[in-house]
Amino acid sequence: MDTLHHCLFLILLSLSVLTQLPMVKPSELDGASNMANEELLALFEVMGDLLDDSTWVDTHPHPCTDTPWPGIQCELLPGDTLLHVTKLHVGPDVATTPACKSNAKLSLSILKLPHLKTLSLFNCFLKPQNVSLSSSLFTNSSVLEQLVLMSNSGLTGDIPYSLSQLTRLRVLSLSQNSFNGGIPKELGQLVKLQQLDLSYNFLTGEIPQEIGGLTSLTILDLSWNQLSGSIPSSLGQLSSLQKMDLSFNKLGGNVPRDLGSLKKLVLLDLSRNSISGPIPDTLSQLENLQYFLIENNPIKTNIPSFVGALKKLLVLGLSGCGLFGPVPDSFGSLSNLTALSLDRNSLNGSIPSNLGALPHLGQLNLSQNHLVGEISLSSEFITRLGKRLDVRDNKELCIDQKRYQNLSYYLEGAPPCIDSPKATNKPWVDQTGTGSDTSKSGMQTSDGEKGRLTIAHHLGLSDSSSLFFYFGFYFIIMYF
Repeated sequence: MDTLHHCLFLILLSLSVLTQLPMVKPSELDGASNMANEELLALFEVMGDLLDDSTWVDTHPHPCTDTPWPGIQCELLPGDTLLHVTKLHVGPDVATTPACKSNAKLSLSILKLPHLKTLSLFNCFLKPQNVSLSSSLFTNSSVLEQLVLMSNSGLTGDIPYSLSQLTRLRVLSLSQNSFNGGIPKELGQLVKLQQLDLSYNFLTGEIPQEIGGLTSLTILDLSWNQLSGSIPSSLGQLSSLQKMDLSFNKLGGNVPRDLGSLKKLVLLDLSRNSISGPIPDTLSQLENLQYFLIENNPIKTNIPSFVGALKKLLVLGLSGCGLFGPVPDSFGSLSNLTALSLDRNSLNGSIPSNLGALPHLGQLNLSQNHLVGEISLSSEFITRLGKRLDVRDNKELCIDQKRYQNLSYYLEGAPPCIDSPKATNKPWVDQTGTGSDTSKSGMQTSDGEKGRLTIAHHLGLSDSSSLFFYFGFYFIIMYF
Protein backbone atom coordinates (compact mmCIF):
# COMPACT_ATOMS: atom_id res chain seq x y z
CA MET A 1 0.00 0.00 0.00
CA ASP A 2 2.95 2.29 0.72
CA THR A 3 4.20 1.91 -2.86
CA LEU A 4 0.66 2.49 -4.06
CA HIS A 5 0.20 5.88 -2.48
CA HIS A 6 3.75 6.76 -3.46
CA CYS A 7 2.75 6.33 -7.14
CA LEU A 8 -0.23 8.73 -6.79
CA PHE A 9 1.84 11.94 -6.82
CA LEU A 10 5.32 11.03 -7.98
CA ILE A 11 5.76 12.43 -11.51
CA LEU A 12 6.33 16.20 -11.57
CA LEU A 13 8.69 18.74 -13.22
CA SER A 14 12.34 19.06 -11.99
CA LEU A 15 15.27 21.39 -12.19
CA SER A 16 19.03 21.12 -11.59
CA VAL A 17 21.56 23.11 -9.69
CA LEU A 18 25.26 23.51 -9.32
CA THR A 19 27.42 22.53 -6.37
CA GLN A 20 30.77 24.28 -6.30
CA LEU A 21 30.50 27.17 -8.71
CA PRO A 22 33.40 29.29 -9.82
CA MET A 23 33.11 32.93 -8.81
CA VAL A 24 30.98 34.74 -11.39
CA LYS A 25 31.08 38.54 -11.43
CA PRO A 26 28.05 40.48 -12.67
CA SER A 27 30.32 42.33 -15.15
CA GLU A 28 31.13 39.01 -16.82
CA LEU A 29 27.42 38.44 -17.49
CA ASP A 30 26.83 41.58 -19.58
CA GLY A 31 25.46 40.59 -22.94
CA ALA A 32 25.98 36.91 -22.15
CA SER A 33 22.29 36.14 -22.44
CA ASN A 34 18.96 37.84 -22.88
CA MET A 35 18.43 37.74 -19.11
CA ALA A 36 18.81 40.40 -16.49
CA ASN A 37 22.21 40.00 -14.85
CA GLU A 38 20.75 39.92 -11.35
CA GLU A 39 18.39 37.07 -12.26
CA LEU A 40 21.08 35.05 -13.99
CA LEU A 41 23.46 35.38 -11.04
CA ALA A 42 20.64 34.44 -8.64
CA LEU A 43 19.90 31.35 -10.73
CA PHE A 44 23.54 30.29 -10.58
CA GLU A 45 23.55 30.74 -6.80
CA VAL A 46 20.39 28.67 -6.36
CA MET A 47 21.75 25.88 -8.52
CA GLY A 48 25.11 26.06 -6.75
CA ASP A 49 23.44 25.40 -3.41
CA LEU A 50 21.61 22.38 -4.78
CA LEU A 51 23.51 20.38 -7.37
CA ASP A 52 26.62 18.30 -6.93
CA ASP A 53 28.13 19.43 -10.23
CA SER A 54 30.83 22.09 -10.31
CA THR A 55 30.66 22.27 -14.12
CA TRP A 56 27.01 23.26 -14.35
CA VAL A 57 27.69 26.98 -14.92
CA ASP A 58 30.29 26.25 -17.60
CA THR A 59 27.94 23.83 -19.33
CA HIS A 60 24.88 26.08 -19.13
CA PRO A 61 26.11 29.69 -19.12
CA HIS A 62 22.99 30.81 -21.05
CA PRO A 63 20.30 28.53 -19.57
CA CYS A 64 17.45 30.35 -21.28
CA THR A 65 18.91 30.53 -24.78
CA ASP A 66 22.05 28.95 -26.27
CA THR A 67 22.72 26.36 -23.55
CA PRO A 68 19.28 25.37 -22.25
CA TRP A 69 18.65 22.86 -19.49
CA PRO A 70 15.45 20.73 -19.26
CA GLY A 71 14.69 21.77 -15.68
CA ILE A 72 14.55 25.47 -16.46
CA GLN A 73 11.84 27.28 -18.33
CA CYS A 74 12.07 30.92 -19.33
CA GLU A 75 9.48 33.26 -20.77
CA LEU A 76 9.42 36.61 -22.51
CA LEU A 77 6.79 38.57 -20.65
CA PRO A 78 4.52 41.08 -22.45
CA GLY A 79 6.14 44.46 -22.91
CA ASP A 80 9.57 43.15 -21.84
CA THR A 81 12.71 42.52 -23.89
CA LEU A 82 14.39 40.22 -21.36
CA LEU A 83 13.78 36.56 -20.63
CA HIS A 84 12.79 35.57 -17.11
CA VAL A 85 13.02 32.25 -15.30
CA THR A 86 9.46 31.04 -14.66
CA LYS A 87 10.02 27.37 -13.78
CA LEU A 88 12.71 25.44 -11.87
CA HIS A 89 12.66 21.71 -11.41
CA VAL A 90 15.29 19.42 -9.90
CA GLY A 91 14.64 15.71 -9.87
CA PRO A 92 15.71 12.34 -11.28
CA ASP A 93 13.17 12.58 -14.08
CA VAL A 94 15.16 15.39 -15.74
CA ALA A 95 17.58 14.12 -18.35
CA THR A 96 21.27 14.24 -17.35
CA THR A 97 20.39 15.55 -13.89
CA PRO A 98 23.32 15.55 -11.46
CA ALA A 99 22.52 14.49 -7.93
CA CYS A 100 21.91 17.06 -5.26
CA LYS A 101 24.87 17.63 -2.98
CA SER A 102 24.86 16.05 0.46
CA ASN A 103 24.48 19.46 2.13
CA ALA A 104 22.00 20.88 -0.37
CA LYS A 105 19.87 23.81 0.71
CA LEU A 106 17.32 26.17 -0.79
CA SER A 107 19.06 29.51 -1.17
CA LEU A 108 17.40 32.81 -0.32
CA SER A 109 18.56 33.88 -3.77
CA ILE A 110 15.33 32.27 -4.97
CA LEU A 111 13.72 35.59 -3.94
CA LYS A 112 15.73 37.28 -6.73
CA LEU A 113 13.77 35.32 -9.32
CA PRO A 114 10.64 37.49 -9.12
CA HIS A 115 8.86 35.86 -12.06
CA LEU A 116 9.19 32.27 -10.84
CA LYS A 117 5.81 30.51 -11.15
CA THR A 118 6.79 26.87 -10.53
CA LEU A 119 9.35 25.49 -8.09
CA SER A 120 9.73 21.72 -7.91
CA LEU A 121 12.43 19.88 -5.94
CA PHE A 122 12.27 16.10 -5.85
CA ASN A 123 14.57 13.71 -3.99
CA CYS A 124 17.08 16.46 -3.18
CA PHE A 125 17.25 16.85 0.62
CA LEU A 126 18.00 13.36 1.93
CA LYS A 127 18.84 11.91 5.31
CA PRO A 128 21.02 12.04 7.32
CA GLN A 129 20.96 15.78 6.67
CA ASN A 130 18.12 17.79 8.20
CA VAL A 131 16.90 20.82 6.28
CA SER A 132 14.02 23.07 7.23
CA LEU A 133 12.17 25.62 5.16
CA SER A 134 12.92 29.17 6.19
CA SER A 135 9.83 31.34 6.60
CA SER A 136 11.82 34.08 4.84
CA LEU A 137 11.60 32.14 1.56
CA PHE A 138 7.97 33.08 1.04
CA THR A 139 6.76 36.67 0.68
CA ASN A 140 3.62 38.36 -0.59
CA SER A 141 5.55 39.73 -3.57
CA SER A 142 5.95 36.23 -5.00
CA VAL A 143 4.05 35.15 -8.11
CA LEU A 144 4.60 31.45 -7.34
CA GLU A 145 1.69 29.30 -8.53
CA GLN A 146 3.04 25.79 -7.98
CA LEU A 147 5.27 24.68 -5.11
CA VAL A 148 6.15 20.98 -5.20
CA LEU A 149 8.69 19.59 -2.70
CA MET A 150 8.45 15.80 -2.78
CA SER A 151 10.37 12.76 -1.57
CA ASN A 152 12.88 14.73 0.47
CA SER A 153 13.45 12.56 3.54
CA GLY A 154 15.75 15.16 5.12
CA LEU A 155 13.24 18.00 4.79
CA THR A 156 11.98 18.38 8.34
CA GLY A 157 10.65 20.89 10.84
CA ASP A 158 7.38 22.80 10.72
CA ILE A 159 5.51 23.77 7.58
CA PRO A 160 6.07 27.56 7.51
CA TYR A 161 2.91 29.57 8.15
CA SER A 162 4.40 32.19 5.78
CA LEU A 163 3.31 29.98 2.87
CA SER A 164 0.00 31.76 3.31
CA GLN A 165 1.60 34.83 1.70
CA LEU A 166 1.82 33.00 -1.65
CA THR A 167 -1.57 34.34 -2.61
CA ARG A 168 -1.37 33.10 -6.23
CA LEU A 169 -0.57 29.52 -5.27
CA ARG A 170 -2.68 26.88 -7.06
CA VAL A 171 -0.68 23.72 -6.22
CA LEU A 172 1.00 22.98 -2.89
CA SER A 173 2.50 19.50 -2.67
CA LEU A 174 4.78 18.72 0.28
CA SER A 175 4.34 14.96 0.08
CA GLN A 176 6.79 12.28 1.23
CA ASN A 177 8.99 14.50 3.35
CA SER A 178 9.62 14.55 7.12
CA PHE A 179 7.62 17.60 8.17
CA ASN A 180 6.28 17.52 11.72
CA GLY A 181 4.13 19.74 13.87
CA GLY A 182 0.67 20.89 12.92
CA ILE A 183 -0.95 22.03 9.70
CA PRO A 184 -0.82 25.86 9.76
CA LYS A 185 -4.33 27.26 9.88
CA GLU A 186 -3.02 30.15 7.78
CA LEU A 187 -3.07 27.85 4.73
CA GLY A 188 -6.81 28.51 4.72
CA GLN A 189 -5.99 31.95 3.27
CA LEU A 190 -4.77 30.46 -0.02
CA VAL A 191 -8.11 30.97 -1.70
CA LYS A 192 -6.81 30.11 -5.19
CA LEU A 193 -5.38 26.76 -4.07
CA GLN A 194 -6.64 23.84 -6.16
CA GLN A 195 -4.43 20.99 -4.90
CA LEU A 196 -3.16 20.48 -1.36
CA ASP A 197 -1.05 17.37 -0.74
CA LEU A 198 0.66 17.00 2.64
CA SER A 199 0.67 13.20 2.63
CA TYR A 200 3.44 10.96 3.97
CA ASN A 201 4.85 13.23 6.65
CA PHE A 202 4.72 13.22 10.46
CA LEU A 203 2.12 15.92 10.95
CA THR A 204 0.20 15.95 14.23
CA GLY A 205 -2.72 17.80 15.75
CA GLU A 206 -6.12 18.45 14.24
CA ILE A 207 -7.13 19.37 10.71
CA PRO A 208 -7.74 23.14 10.85
CA GLN A 209 -11.32 24.25 10.29
CA GLU A 210 -9.88 26.96 8.04
CA ILE A 211 -9.09 24.38 5.34
CA GLY A 212 -12.82 24.43 4.62
CA GLY A 213 -12.35 27.93 3.21
CA LEU A 214 -10.33 26.65 0.23
CA THR A 215 -13.37 26.54 -2.03
CA SER A 216 -11.31 26.10 -5.22
CA LEU A 217 -9.72 22.90 -3.93
CA THR A 218 -10.08 19.81 -6.14
CA ILE A 219 -7.56 17.54 -4.35
CA LEU A 220 -7.05 17.25 -0.60
CA ASP A 221 -4.58 14.57 0.49
CA LEU A 222 -3.54 14.47 4.15
CA SER A 223 -2.99 10.71 4.28
CA TRP A 224 -0.20 8.88 6.11
CA ASN A 225 0.34 11.34 8.94
CA GLN A 226 -0.52 11.29 12.65
CA LEU A 227 -3.45 13.68 12.57
CA SER A 228 -6.00 13.36 15.38
CA GLY A 229 -9.32 14.84 16.41
CA SER A 230 -12.46 14.76 14.29
CA ILE A 231 -12.94 15.48 10.61
CA PRO A 232 -13.95 19.17 10.43
CA SER A 233 -17.49 19.71 9.22
CA SER A 234 -16.15 22.72 7.29
CA LEU A 235 -14.69 20.32 4.71
CA GLY A 236 -18.24 20.00 3.45
CA GLN A 237 -17.81 23.52 1.99
CA LEU A 238 -15.20 22.33 -0.53
CA SER A 239 -17.72 22.28 -3.35
CA SER A 240 -15.11 21.68 -6.10
CA LEU A 241 -13.41 18.77 -4.35
CA GLN A 242 -12.90 15.60 -6.39
CA LYS A 243 -10.47 13.68 -4.15
CA MET A 244 -10.35 13.55 -0.35
CA ASP A 245 -7.80 11.18 1.18
CA LEU A 246 -7.49 11.25 4.97
CA SER A 247 -6.41 7.62 5.33
CA PHE A 248 -3.74 6.30 7.71
CA ASN A 249 -4.12 8.86 10.49
CA LYS A 250 -5.54 8.84 14.03
CA LEU A 251 -8.81 10.61 13.27
CA GLY A 252 -11.81 9.80 15.44
CA GLY A 253 -15.40 10.86 15.87
CA ASN A 254 -18.02 10.47 13.17
CA VAL A 255 -18.09 11.16 9.46
CA PRO A 256 -19.59 14.68 9.21
CA ARG A 257 -23.00 14.84 7.54
CA ASP A 258 -21.75 17.91 5.68
CA LEU A 259 -19.56 15.74 3.43
CA GLY A 260 -22.75 14.84 1.60
CA SER A 261 -22.56 18.28 -0.03
CA LEU A 262 -19.44 17.34 -2.01
CA LYS A 263 -21.33 16.62 -5.22
CA LYS A 264 -18.18 16.46 -7.39
CA LEU A 265 -16.33 14.01 -5.14
CA VAL A 266 -14.90 11.01 -7.01
CA LEU A 267 -12.69 9.48 -4.29
CA LEU A 268 -13.28 9.38 -0.54
CA ASP A 269 -10.68 7.45 1.47
CA LEU A 270 -11.01 7.45 5.26
CA SER A 271 -9.30 4.08 5.81
CA ARG A 272 -7.12 3.23 8.81
CA ASN A 273 -8.40 5.71 11.37
CA SER A 274 -10.58 5.39 14.48
CA ILE A 275 -13.79 6.72 12.98
CA SER A 276 -17.02 5.50 14.53
CA GLY A 277 -20.39 4.82 12.95
CA PRO A 278 -22.95 5.31 11.79
CA ILE A 279 -22.01 6.45 8.30
CA PRO A 280 -24.40 9.35 7.59
CA ASP A 281 -27.06 8.79 4.95
CA THR A 282 -26.25 12.23 3.51
CA LEU A 283 -23.42 10.50 1.63
CA SER A 284 -26.14 9.12 -0.66
CA GLN A 285 -25.93 12.53 -2.37
CA LEU A 286 -22.38 11.81 -3.62
CA GLU A 287 -23.66 11.00 -7.07
CA ASN A 288 -20.20 11.05 -8.73
CA LEU A 289 -18.43 8.92 -6.12
CA GLN A 290 -16.40 6.10 -7.69
CA TYR A 291 -14.02 5.10 -4.87
CA PHE A 292 -15.35 4.76 -1.32
CA LEU A 293 -12.79 3.35 1.13
CA ILE A 294 -13.40 3.36 4.87
CA GLU A 295 -11.59 0.14 5.79
CA ASN A 296 -10.26 -0.59 9.29
CA ASN A 297 -12.41 1.79 11.29
CA PRO A 298 -14.68 0.79 14.22
CA ILE A 299 -17.92 1.62 12.38
CA LYS A 300 -19.85 -1.24 14.09
CA THR A 301 -23.21 -0.83 12.34
CA ASN A 302 -25.12 -2.43 9.53
CA ILE A 303 -23.93 -1.70 6.02
CA PRO A 304 -25.75 1.56 5.15
CA SER A 305 -28.58 0.90 2.71
CA PHE A 306 -27.79 4.04 0.73
CA VAL A 307 -24.53 2.54 -0.57
CA GLY A 308 -26.54 0.59 -3.11
CA ALA A 309 -27.71 3.91 -4.58
CA LEU A 310 -24.17 5.11 -5.43
CA LYS A 311 -24.47 3.99 -9.03
CA LYS A 312 -21.04 5.18 -10.19
CA LEU A 313 -19.09 3.21 -7.58
CA LEU A 314 -16.11 1.30 -8.95
CA VAL A 315 -14.38 0.31 -5.71
CA LEU A 316 -16.04 -0.19 -2.33
CA GLY A 317 -13.80 -1.03 0.65
CA LEU A 318 -15.54 -1.81 3.96
CA SER A 319 -13.05 -4.36 5.34
CA GLY A 320 -12.40 -4.58 9.07
CA CYS A 321 -15.16 -2.19 10.15
CA GLY A 322 -17.01 -4.42 12.64
CA LEU A 323 -20.07 -4.41 10.38
CA PHE A 324 -22.94 -6.79 11.09
CA GLY A 325 -26.21 -7.76 9.48
CA PRO A 326 -26.69 -9.00 5.89
CA VAL A 327 -24.97 -8.01 2.67
CA PRO A 328 -27.59 -5.72 1.05
CA ASP A 329 -29.31 -7.05 -2.06
CA SER A 330 -29.05 -3.51 -3.42
CA PHE A 331 -25.35 -4.14 -4.07
CA GLY A 332 -26.53 -6.13 -7.07
CA SER A 333 -27.52 -2.85 -8.74
CA LEU A 334 -23.97 -1.43 -8.61
CA SER A 335 -23.38 -2.29 -12.25
CA ASN A 336 -20.05 -0.42 -12.50
CA LEU A 337 -18.48 -2.07 -9.46
CA THR A 338 -15.07 -3.64 -10.08
CA ALA A 339 -13.91 -4.43 -6.53
CA LEU A 340 -15.85 -5.16 -3.34
CA SER A 341 -14.10 -5.82 -0.01
CA LEU A 342 -16.26 -6.82 2.96
CA ASP A 343 -13.81 -9.10 4.74
CA ARG A 344 -13.02 -9.14 8.48
CA ASN A 345 -16.49 -8.12 9.66
CA SER A 346 -19.39 -9.91 11.36
CA LEU A 347 -21.76 -10.03 8.41
CA ASN A 348 -24.38 -12.76 8.45
CA GLY A 349 -27.07 -14.13 6.17
CA SER A 350 -26.45 -15.53 2.71
CA ILE A 351 -24.37 -14.20 -0.19
CA PRO A 352 -26.74 -12.34 -2.55
CA SER A 353 -26.78 -14.28 -5.81
CA ASN A 354 -27.18 -11.06 -7.82
CA LEU A 355 -23.56 -10.16 -7.02
CA GLY A 356 -22.65 -12.77 -9.62
CA ALA A 357 -24.51 -10.76 -12.25
CA LEU A 358 -22.33 -7.65 -11.85
CA PRO A 359 -20.62 -7.47 -15.26
CA HIS A 360 -17.43 -5.67 -14.20
CA LEU A 361 -16.82 -7.13 -10.75
CA GLY A 362 -13.28 -8.49 -10.75
CA GLN A 363 -12.61 -9.02 -7.07
CA LEU A 364 -14.91 -10.01 -4.22
CA ASN A 365 -13.62 -10.56 -0.69
CA LEU A 366 -16.16 -11.90 1.80
CA SER A 367 -13.72 -13.79 4.01
CA GLN A 368 -13.75 -13.84 7.82
CA ASN A 369 -17.46 -13.17 8.40
CA HIS A 370 -20.45 -15.21 9.62
CA LEU A 371 -22.13 -15.81 6.26
CA VAL A 372 -24.29 -18.90 6.01
CA GLY A 373 -26.07 -21.14 3.54
CA GLU A 374 -25.34 -22.47 0.10
CA ILE A 375 -23.26 -20.37 -2.29
CA SER A 376 -25.42 -19.67 -5.34
CA LEU A 377 -23.06 -17.63 -7.53
CA SER A 378 -22.90 -18.66 -11.17
CA SER A 379 -20.13 -20.98 -12.36
CA GLU A 380 -19.14 -18.42 -14.99
CA PHE A 381 -18.71 -15.75 -12.29
CA ILE A 382 -16.62 -18.03 -10.07
CA THR A 383 -14.40 -19.02 -12.99
CA ARG A 384 -13.91 -15.40 -14.02
CA LEU A 385 -12.82 -14.27 -10.57
CA GLY A 386 -10.80 -17.34 -9.67
CA LYS A 387 -8.68 -16.68 -6.58
CA ARG A 388 -9.92 -13.09 -6.50
CA LEU A 389 -13.08 -14.53 -4.97
CA ASP A 390 -12.42 -15.13 -1.27
CA VAL A 391 -15.07 -16.75 0.96
CA ARG A 392 -12.75 -18.34 3.51
CA ASP A 393 -13.48 -18.47 7.22
CA ASN A 394 -17.28 -18.36 7.02
CA LYS A 395 -18.11 -21.43 9.08
CA GLU A 396 -21.66 -21.92 7.87
CA LEU A 397 -21.10 -21.42 4.13
CA CYS A 398 -21.24 -24.47 1.86
CA ILE A 399 -21.29 -25.42 -1.81
CA ASP A 400 -23.23 -27.81 -4.00
CA GLN A 401 -20.42 -30.23 -4.74
CA LYS A 402 -22.06 -31.53 -7.88
CA ARG A 403 -22.73 -28.06 -9.30
CA TYR A 404 -19.24 -26.79 -8.56
CA GLN A 405 -17.44 -30.07 -9.20
CA ASN A 406 -14.51 -28.45 -10.99
CA LEU A 407 -14.56 -25.14 -9.15
CA SER A 408 -14.01 -26.11 -5.52
CA TYR A 409 -10.40 -24.94 -5.82
CA TYR A 410 -11.71 -21.36 -6.11
CA LEU A 411 -14.04 -21.78 -3.14
CA GLU A 412 -11.44 -22.71 -0.58
CA GLY A 413 -12.87 -23.02 2.89
CA ALA A 414 -16.45 -23.74 1.79
CA PRO A 415 -17.29 -27.44 2.42
CA PRO A 416 -19.96 -29.46 0.57
CA CYS A 417 -23.54 -28.91 1.66
CA ILE A 418 -25.49 -31.84 3.07
CA ASP A 419 -28.74 -32.92 1.45
CA SER A 420 -30.98 -30.99 3.80
CA PRO A 421 -29.00 -28.29 5.54
CA LYS A 422 -32.08 -26.61 7.01
CA ALA A 423 -33.06 -29.74 8.84
CA THR A 424 -29.69 -30.34 10.46
CA ASN A 425 -28.37 -26.77 10.53
CA LYS A 426 -24.94 -28.28 9.73
CA PRO A 427 -23.88 -27.27 6.26
CA TRP A 428 -21.08 -29.67 5.44
CA VAL A 429 -20.13 -33.31 5.61
CA ASP A 430 -16.98 -34.83 7.04
CA GLN A 431 -15.19 -37.87 5.67
CA THR A 432 -17.55 -40.25 7.45
CA GLY A 433 -20.58 -38.60 5.90
CA THR A 434 -21.93 -37.28 9.19
CA GLY A 435 -22.43 -33.73 10.24
CA SER A 436 -19.59 -31.99 11.98
CA ASP A 437 -18.52 -28.48 12.75
CA THR A 438 -15.57 -26.74 11.25
CA SER A 439 -13.54 -26.78 14.43
CA LYS A 440 -13.45 -30.58 14.30
CA SER A 441 -12.96 -30.89 10.57
CA GLY A 442 -9.65 -29.12 10.26
CA MET A 443 -11.12 -27.02 7.43
CA GLN A 444 -11.32 -23.84 9.44
CA THR A 445 -8.70 -21.30 8.44
CA SER A 446 -5.77 -21.54 10.83
CA ASP A 447 -4.45 -18.53 12.69
CA GLY A 448 -1.32 -18.64 10.54
CA GLU A 449 -3.38 -18.63 7.34
CA LYS A 450 -5.44 -15.73 8.64
CA GLY A 451 -2.24 -13.82 9.29
CA ARG A 452 -0.99 -14.45 5.80
CA LEU A 453 -4.31 -13.31 4.36
CA THR A 454 -4.21 -10.10 6.35
CA ILE A 455 -0.61 -9.38 5.38
CA ALA A 456 -1.39 -9.96 1.71
CA HIS A 457 -4.36 -7.64 1.95
CA HIS A 458 -2.32 -4.79 3.43
CA LEU A 459 0.53 -5.21 0.99
CA GLY A 460 -1.73 -4.13 -1.83
CA LEU A 461 -2.74 -7.60 -2.99
CA SER A 462 -6.39 -6.90 -2.31
CA ASP A 463 -8.89 -5.98 -4.94
CA SER A 464 -9.15 -2.27 -4.43
CA SER A 465 -5.41 -1.59 -4.51
CA SER A 466 -4.65 -2.01 -8.20
CA LEU A 467 -7.69 0.02 -9.14
CA PHE A 468 -6.63 2.74 -6.70
CA PHE A 469 -3.25 2.77 -8.46
CA TYR A 470 -4.79 3.46 -11.87
CA PHE A 471 -6.99 6.11 -10.37
CA GLY A 472 -3.85 7.81 -9.07
CA PHE A 473 -2.62 8.44 -12.60
CA TYR A 474 -5.78 10.39 -13.35
CA PHE A 475 -4.86 12.91 -10.68
CA ILE A 476 -1.17 12.94 -11.65
CA ILE A 477 -2.22 14.07 -15.12
CA MET A 478 -4.34 16.78 -13.51
CA TYR A 479 -1.33 18.08 -11.57
CA PHE A 480 0.07 20.27 -14.35
